[in-house]
Amino acid sequence: MEYRTVSGRAHGDQRGFTLIELLVVMAIIATLLLIAVPRYSLSLQRAREATLRQDLFVMRDAIDKFLGDSGHYPAALEELVQARYLRNIPQDPVTKSAETWLLVRSDDAELVGVRDVHSGAEGSDSTGTAYQAF
Repeated sequence: MEYRTVSGRAHGDQRGFTLIELLVVMAIIATLLLIAVPRYSLSLQRAREATLRQDLFVMRDAIDKFLGDSGHYPAALEELVQARYLRNIPQDPVTKSAETWLLVRSDDAELVGVRDVHSGAEGSDSTGTAYQAF
């Protein structure tokens, strides 16, 4: 039996979602989020690791070019910037700071200066390799 509401529409014509339908949709969305969020976090971590490897490659290449051109290692990373081998010292993508690079000094008495650079970040990457071993 249909009856009219105050607005004049028949009660049977009302459309909407039931509480059960809304709960089912919310459960599906929650399940999708549980799958997507960890994958997103892992992809962000892998992107930081790839950026770290690329930054280290570029800085090491600049050190090698500086050595080849000048015959000695740079005293600091800033010397690479001043000599325009680098535009600027990149930030460590893990620590988000350009001050945390670990500088490896040369053991050779004739070639003093920075011969290598490593990340100063604590911990390890997604494969278990320590950041400082990159």
